[in-house]
Amino acid sequence: MQNARPNTQNYEHLLRNDIPLIDVRAPVEFTQGAMPAALNLPLMSDDERAQVGTCYKQRGQQAAVELGHSLVNGDVREARLQQWIEQCKQNPEGYLCCARGGMRSHIVQQWLREAGVDYPLVEGGYKALRHYAMDVIESCSRWPMVLISGNTGGGKTILIRSQQTGVDLEGLAHHRGSSFGRTIVEQPSQTNFENNLAVTLLKKSDGAQVTWVVEDEGRMIGSRHIPECFREQMQRSPIVVIEDPLEQRLERLKTEYFQQMSTAFLSVNDEDTAWQQYGEYLHHGLFAIRRRLGMERFAQFSAYLDDALVEQRKTGSVDGHLAWLSPLLEEYYDPMYRYQLSKKAGNVVFRGDYSQVESWLRNNIG
Repeated sequence: MQNARPNTQNYEHLLRNDIPLIDVRAPVEFTQGAMPAALNLPLMSDDERAQVGTCYKQRGQQAAVELGHSLVNGDVREARLQQWIEQCKQNPEGYLCCARGGMRSHIVQQWLREAGVDYPLVEGGYKALRHYAMDVIESCSRWPMVLISGNTGGGKTILIRSQQTGVDLEGLAHHRGSSFGRTIVEQPSQTNFENNLAVTLLKKSDGAQVTWVVEDEGRMIGSRHIPECFREQMQRSPIVVIEDPLEQRLERLKTEYFQQMSTAFLSVNDEDTAWQQYGEYLHHGLFAIRRRLGMERFAQFSAYLDDALVEQRKTGSVDGHLAWLSPLLEEYYDPMYRYQLSKKAGNVVFRGDYSQVESWLRNNIG
Protein backbone atom coordinates (compact mmCIF):
# COMPACT_ATOMS: atom_id res chain seq x y z
CA MET A 1 0.00 0.00 0.00
CA GLN A 2 1.41 3.41 -0.96
CA ASN A 3 1.00 6.67 0.87
CA ALA A 4 -1.62 9.06 -0.47
CA ARG A 5 1.01 11.72 0.19
CA PRO A 6 4.75 11.07 -0.05
CA ASN A 7 7.22 11.42 2.79
CA THR A 8 8.90 14.82 2.76
CA GLN A 9 12.23 16.60 3.04
CA ASN A 10 10.65 20.02 2.38
CA TYR A 11 11.58 21.44 5.78
CA GLU A 12 10.99 25.04 4.70
CA HIS A 13 7.37 24.28 3.79
CA LEU A 14 6.81 22.49 7.10
CA LEU A 15 8.17 25.28 9.27
CA ARG A 16 6.98 28.30 7.31
CA ASN A 17 3.41 27.04 7.20
CA ASP A 18 3.10 25.51 10.70
CA ILE A 19 2.36 22.09 9.23
CA PRO A 20 1.22 19.86 12.13
CA LEU A 21 3.77 17.24 13.18
CA ILE A 22 2.96 14.15 15.21
CA ASP A 23 6.23 13.83 17.12
CA VAL A 24 6.58 10.23 18.32
CA ARG A 25 9.79 10.74 20.30
CA ALA A 26 9.78 10.16 24.05
CA PRO A 27 8.55 13.06 26.22
CA VAL A 28 12.04 13.82 27.54
CA GLU A 29 13.32 14.30 23.99
CA PHE A 30 10.36 16.48 23.07
CA THR A 31 10.82 18.66 26.16
CA GLN A 32 14.46 19.30 25.29
CA GLY A 33 13.56 20.58 21.84
CA ALA A 34 10.70 20.45 19.33
CA MET A 35 9.22 22.43 16.47
CA PRO A 36 6.41 24.92 17.28
CA ALA A 37 3.71 23.03 15.37
CA ALA A 38 4.58 19.63 16.83
CA LEU A 39 2.41 17.57 19.17
CA ASN A 40 4.05 14.88 21.27
CA LEU A 41 2.30 11.51 20.98
CA PRO A 42 5.18 9.16 21.79
CA LEU A 43 5.67 5.62 20.62
CA MET A 44 7.42 4.87 23.93
CA SER A 45 7.33 6.51 27.35
CA ASP A 46 10.56 7.76 28.88
CA ASP A 47 10.85 4.62 30.98
CA GLU A 48 10.16 2.31 28.03
CA ARG A 49 12.72 4.14 25.91
CA ALA A 50 15.32 3.82 28.68
CA GLN A 51 14.72 0.08 28.94
CA VAL A 52 15.07 -0.36 25.19
CA GLY A 53 18.23 1.75 25.13
CA THR A 54 19.82 -0.36 27.87
CA CYS A 55 18.85 -3.55 26.05
CA TYR A 56 20.37 -2.22 22.81
CA LYS A 57 23.70 -1.55 24.52
CA GLN A 58 23.78 -4.91 26.25
CA ARG A 59 22.23 -7.28 23.70
CA GLY A 60 22.07 -5.49 20.36
CA GLN A 61 19.45 -4.06 17.99
CA GLN A 62 17.30 -7.13 17.40
CA ALA A 63 16.80 -7.77 21.11
CA ALA A 64 16.01 -4.08 21.65
CA VAL A 65 13.38 -4.13 18.87
CA GLU A 66 11.78 -7.24 20.35
CA LEU A 67 11.69 -5.64 23.80
CA GLY A 68 10.14 -2.49 22.37
CA HIS A 69 7.35 -4.48 20.72
CA SER A 70 6.71 -6.39 23.96
CA LEU A 71 6.49 -3.16 25.97
CA VAL A 72 4.18 -1.40 23.48
CA ASN A 73 1.69 -4.17 22.97
CA GLY A 74 -1.94 -5.06 23.60
CA ASP A 75 -4.00 -2.31 25.22
CA VAL A 76 -1.02 0.05 25.42
CA ARG A 77 -0.41 -0.18 21.69
CA GLU A 78 -4.12 0.16 20.91
CA ALA A 79 -4.52 3.27 23.07
CA ARG A 80 -1.55 4.98 21.41
CA LEU A 81 -2.70 3.91 17.96
CA GLN A 82 -6.10 5.48 18.54
CA GLN A 83 -4.43 8.76 19.54
CA TRP A 84 -2.39 8.78 16.33
CA ILE A 85 -5.42 7.96 14.22
CA GLU A 86 -7.41 10.78 15.82
CA GLN A 87 -4.63 13.28 15.15
CA CYS A 88 -4.28 12.09 11.56
CA LYS A 89 -7.98 12.75 11.04
CA GLN A 90 -7.78 16.19 12.66
CA ASN A 91 -4.66 17.15 10.69
CA PRO A 92 -4.82 15.49 7.27
CA GLU A 93 -2.01 17.74 5.99
CA GLY A 94 0.43 16.72 8.75
CA TYR A 95 3.39 14.38 9.05
CA LEU A 96 4.91 11.90 11.46
CA CYS A 97 8.26 12.81 12.99
CA CYS A 98 10.81 11.03 15.17
CA ALA A 99 14.45 11.77 15.97
CA ARG A 100 15.98 10.93 12.58
CA GLY A 101 13.07 9.72 10.47
CA GLY A 102 14.08 6.16 11.31
CA MET A 103 12.63 3.21 13.12
CA ARG A 104 10.10 4.87 15.41
CA SER A 105 8.29 6.94 12.79
CA HIS A 106 8.38 3.98 10.36
CA ILE A 107 6.87 1.68 12.99
CA VAL A 108 4.07 4.16 13.69
CA GLN A 109 3.55 4.67 9.97
CA GLN A 110 3.25 0.92 9.46
CA TRP A 111 0.82 0.46 12.35
CA LEU A 112 -1.31 3.26 10.93
CA ARG A 113 -1.29 1.60 7.50
CA GLU A 114 -2.44 -1.66 9.04
CA ALA A 115 -5.31 0.33 10.58
CA GLY A 116 -6.18 1.76 7.16
CA VAL A 117 -4.56 5.21 7.59
CA ASP A 118 -1.90 6.42 5.15
CA TYR A 119 0.20 9.14 6.74
CA PRO A 120 3.62 10.38 5.59
CA LEU A 121 6.70 11.08 7.67
CA VAL A 122 9.47 13.66 7.80
CA GLU A 123 12.61 12.17 6.30
CA GLY A 124 15.54 12.97 8.54
CA GLY A 125 13.14 13.65 11.42
CA TYR A 126 13.60 16.28 14.09
CA LYS A 127 17.39 16.28 13.67
CA ALA A 128 17.03 17.41 10.05
CA LEU A 129 14.43 20.04 10.98
CA ARG A 130 16.68 21.35 13.75
CA HIS A 131 19.67 21.53 11.39
CA TYR A 132 17.55 23.42 8.86
CA ALA A 133 16.30 25.84 11.55
CA MET A 134 19.85 26.71 12.59
CA ASP A 135 20.79 27.25 8.94
CA VAL A 136 17.86 29.68 8.64
CA ILE A 137 19.11 31.70 11.62
CA GLU A 138 22.64 31.71 10.22
CA SER A 139 21.59 32.91 6.76
CA CYS A 140 18.96 35.43 7.92
CA SER A 141 21.42 36.90 10.42
CA ARG A 142 23.46 38.22 7.50
CA TRP A 143 20.61 40.50 6.42
CA PRO A 144 20.39 44.17 7.47
CA MET A 145 18.96 45.09 10.88
CA VAL A 146 17.78 48.23 12.64
CA LEU A 147 17.81 48.22 16.43
CA ILE A 148 15.19 50.02 18.50
CA SER A 149 16.60 51.46 21.72
CA GLY A 150 15.24 53.71 24.44
CA ASN A 151 14.54 53.99 28.13
CA THR A 152 12.35 51.47 29.93
CA GLY A 153 8.70 52.15 29.06
CA GLY A 154 9.47 53.75 25.72
CA GLY A 155 7.23 51.37 23.80
CA LYS A 156 10.01 49.48 22.01
CA THR A 157 8.16 46.15 22.01
CA ILE A 158 4.90 47.75 20.83
CA LEU A 159 6.73 49.40 17.94
CA ILE A 160 8.60 46.23 16.97
CA ARG A 161 5.40 44.19 16.94
CA SER A 162 3.81 46.75 14.62
CA GLN A 163 6.54 46.29 12.00
CA GLN A 164 6.15 43.76 9.21
CA THR A 165 9.75 42.61 9.70
CA GLY A 166 9.82 43.19 13.46
CA VAL A 167 11.28 40.29 15.46
CA ASP A 168 10.14 40.33 19.09
CA LEU A 169 13.03 38.48 20.73
CA GLU A 170 11.62 39.07 24.21
CA GLY A 171 8.27 37.63 23.16
CA LEU A 172 9.98 34.53 21.76
CA ALA A 173 11.99 34.19 24.99
CA HIS A 174 8.93 34.82 27.23
CA HIS A 175 10.89 37.44 29.12
CA ARG A 176 11.01 41.25 29.00
CA GLY A 177 14.73 41.47 29.59
CA SER A 178 14.86 43.34 32.91
CA SER A 179 14.88 42.19 36.53
CA PHE A 180 11.07 42.46 36.30
CA GLY A 181 11.10 40.66 32.96
CA ARG A 182 9.70 37.24 33.70
CA THR A 183 6.13 36.41 32.68
CA ILE A 184 3.68 33.84 34.02
CA VAL A 185 4.75 31.57 31.13
CA GLU A 186 7.97 29.66 31.75
CA GLN A 187 10.84 30.47 29.40
CA PRO A 188 11.26 27.96 26.58
CA SER A 189 14.36 25.80 26.42
CA GLN A 190 17.29 27.39 24.61
CA THR A 191 16.67 24.99 21.73
CA ASN A 192 12.99 25.93 21.47
CA PHE A 193 13.83 29.64 21.66
CA GLU A 194 16.08 29.12 18.63
CA ASN A 195 13.49 26.98 16.83
CA ASN A 196 10.82 29.65 17.35
CA LEU A 197 13.21 32.34 16.14
CA ALA A 198 13.94 30.38 12.96
CA VAL A 199 10.23 29.93 12.21
CA THR A 200 9.59 33.65 12.83
CA LEU A 201 12.38 34.62 10.43
CA LEU A 202 10.99 32.27 7.78
CA LYS A 203 7.46 33.62 8.08
CA LYS A 204 8.47 37.28 8.05
CA SER A 205 10.86 37.08 5.11
CA ASP A 206 8.92 34.86 2.68
CA GLY A 207 12.18 33.86 0.99
CA ALA A 208 13.35 37.39 0.13
CA GLN A 209 15.95 39.50 1.97
CA VAL A 210 14.45 42.04 4.36
CA THR A 211 15.65 44.49 7.00
CA TRP A 212 14.94 43.13 10.47
CA VAL A 213 13.65 45.45 13.19
CA VAL A 214 14.70 44.22 16.64
CA GLU A 215 15.18 45.63 20.12
CA ASP A 216 18.64 46.66 21.25
CA GLU A 217 19.13 43.70 23.59
CA GLY A 218 22.03 42.39 25.63
CA ARG A 219 23.43 38.94 25.03
CA MET A 220 20.91 37.32 27.39
CA ILE A 221 17.12 37.59 27.61
CA GLY A 222 16.36 36.17 31.01
CA SER A 223 18.21 32.84 30.99
CA ARG A 224 18.19 32.48 27.19
CA HIS A 225 20.94 33.77 24.95
CA ILE A 226 20.55 35.25 21.50
CA PRO A 227 22.27 33.05 18.87
CA GLU A 228 25.78 34.39 18.39
CA CYS A 229 25.48 34.98 14.64
CA PHE A 230 22.32 37.05 15.19
CA ARG A 231 23.91 38.92 18.09
CA GLU A 232 27.02 39.76 16.05
CA GLN A 233 24.90 41.36 13.33
CA MET A 234 22.98 43.33 15.97
CA GLN A 235 26.25 44.79 17.27
CA ARG A 236 27.08 46.11 13.79
CA SER A 237 23.61 47.54 13.10
CA PRO A 238 22.28 51.12 13.20
CA ILE A 239 20.28 52.18 16.25
CA VAL A 240 17.24 54.42 16.48
CA VAL A 241 16.34 55.74 19.92
CA ILE A 242 12.87 56.42 21.35
CA GLU A 243 13.00 59.41 23.71
CA ASP A 244 9.59 59.77 25.32
CA PRO A 245 9.01 61.79 28.53
CA LEU A 246 8.97 60.01 31.88
CA GLU A 247 5.23 60.55 32.40
CA GLN A 248 4.37 58.77 29.16
CA ARG A 249 6.72 55.91 29.94
CA LEU A 250 5.20 55.48 33.39
CA GLU A 251 1.74 55.17 31.86
CA ARG A 252 2.93 52.35 29.61
CA LEU A 253 4.62 50.59 32.50
CA LYS A 254 1.55 50.90 34.72
CA THR A 255 -0.39 49.04 32.07
CA GLU A 256 2.24 46.41 31.34
CA TYR A 257 3.71 45.59 34.74
CA PHE A 258 0.77 46.20 37.06
CA GLN A 259 -2.56 45.98 35.24
CA GLN A 260 -1.67 43.27 32.72
CA MET A 261 0.50 41.20 35.07
CA SER A 262 -2.01 41.20 37.92
CA THR A 263 -4.72 40.19 35.46
CA ALA A 264 -2.48 37.41 34.15
CA PHE A 265 -1.87 35.98 37.62
CA LEU A 266 -5.59 36.18 38.42
CA SER A 267 -6.43 34.34 35.19
CA VAL A 268 -4.60 31.18 36.27
CA ASN A 269 -4.99 31.16 40.08
CA ASP A 270 -7.51 31.69 42.81
CA GLU A 271 -7.55 35.26 44.11
CA ASP A 272 -5.40 34.80 47.23
CA THR A 273 -2.77 32.77 45.39
CA ALA A 274 -2.76 35.19 42.46
CA TRP A 275 -2.12 38.24 44.62
CA GLN A 276 0.56 36.42 46.57
CA GLN A 277 2.38 35.36 43.39
CA TYR A 278 1.97 38.77 41.78
CA GLY A 279 3.47 40.42 44.86
CA GLU A 280 6.32 37.92 44.90
CA TYR A 281 6.99 38.65 41.23
CA LEU A 282 7.37 42.40 41.90
CA HIS A 283 9.42 41.89 45.06
CA HIS A 284 11.71 39.46 43.23
CA GLY A 285 12.40 42.14 40.62
CA LEU A 286 13.45 44.60 43.30
CA PHE A 287 15.45 42.02 45.24
CA ALA A 288 17.49 41.15 42.15
CA ILE A 289 18.93 44.70 42.01
CA ARG A 290 19.07 45.43 45.74
CA ARG A 291 22.88 45.82 45.87
CA ARG A 292 22.88 48.36 43.05
CA LEU A 293 20.06 50.30 44.71
CA GLY A 294 21.71 50.21 48.11
CA MET A 295 20.04 48.42 50.99
CA GLU A 296 18.45 51.57 52.43
CA ARG A 297 16.80 52.49 49.13
CA PHE A 298 15.83 48.85 48.57
CA ALA A 299 14.05 48.72 51.92
CA GLN A 300 12.25 51.98 51.18
CA PHE A 301 11.10 50.83 47.73
CA SER A 302 9.96 47.49 49.19
CA ALA A 303 7.79 49.30 51.73
CA TYR A 304 6.29 51.49 49.00
CA LEU A 305 5.61 48.34 46.99
CA ASP A 306 3.80 46.65 49.88
CA ASP A 307 1.59 49.70 50.36
CA ALA A 308 0.85 49.86 46.62
CA LEU A 309 -0.14 46.19 46.53
CA VAL A 310 -2.63 46.70 49.36
CA GLU A 311 -4.11 49.71 47.57
CA GLN A 312 -4.26 47.94 44.22
CA ARG A 313 -6.06 44.91 45.60
CA LYS A 314 -8.47 47.06 47.60
CA THR A 315 -9.31 49.72 45.00
CA GLY A 316 -7.93 48.49 41.67
CA SER A 317 -5.73 51.58 41.38
CA VAL A 318 -2.08 51.03 40.38
CA ASP A 319 -1.03 54.65 40.97
CA GLY A 320 0.54 53.78 44.32
CA HIS A 321 3.28 51.90 42.48
CA LEU A 322 4.59 55.18 41.10
CA ALA A 323 6.06 55.94 44.53
CA TRP A 324 8.76 53.32 43.90
CA LEU A 325 8.67 52.91 40.11
CA SER A 326 9.33 56.56 39.24
CA PRO A 327 12.49 56.93 41.35
CA LEU A 328 13.58 53.43 40.28
CA LEU A 329 13.61 54.59 36.66
CA GLU A 330 15.30 57.90 37.39
CA GLU A 331 17.93 56.54 39.79
CA TYR A 332 18.66 53.10 38.33
CA TYR A 333 17.28 52.13 34.94
CA ASP A 334 17.71 55.45 33.11
CA PRO A 335 21.36 56.00 34.15
CA MET A 336 22.14 52.36 33.27
CA TYR A 337 20.52 52.82 29.84
CA ARG A 338 22.44 56.03 29.16
CA TYR A 339 25.71 54.34 30.07
CA GLN A 340 25.05 51.32 27.86
CA LEU A 341 23.96 53.47 24.93
CA SER A 342 27.01 55.72 25.28
CA LYS A 343 29.20 52.74 24.39
CA LYS A 344 27.30 52.40 21.09
CA ALA A 345 26.88 56.11 20.33
CA GLY A 346 28.56 55.70 16.95
CA ASN A 347 25.73 53.40 15.80
CA VAL A 348 22.91 55.83 16.64
CA VAL A 349 21.36 57.22 13.43
CA PHE A 350 18.16 58.82 14.76
CA ARG A 351 16.53 60.03 17.98
CA GLY A 352 12.95 61.11 18.52
CA ASP A 353 9.73 60.39 20.34
CA TYR A 354 7.71 57.24 19.61
CA SER A 355 5.81 58.76 16.63
CA GLN A 356 8.97 60.23 15.13
CA VAL A 357 10.82 56.93 15.35
CA GLU A 358 7.80 55.17 13.87
CA SER A 359 7.84 57.66 10.99
CA TRP A 360 11.60 57.17 10.50
CA LEU A 361 11.10 53.42 10.19
CA ARG A 362 8.30 53.90 7.69
CA ASN A 363 10.53 56.10 5.53
CA ASN A 364 13.75 54.10 5.84
CA ILE A 365 12.78 50.43 6.01
CA GLY A 366 11.85 49.21 2.56
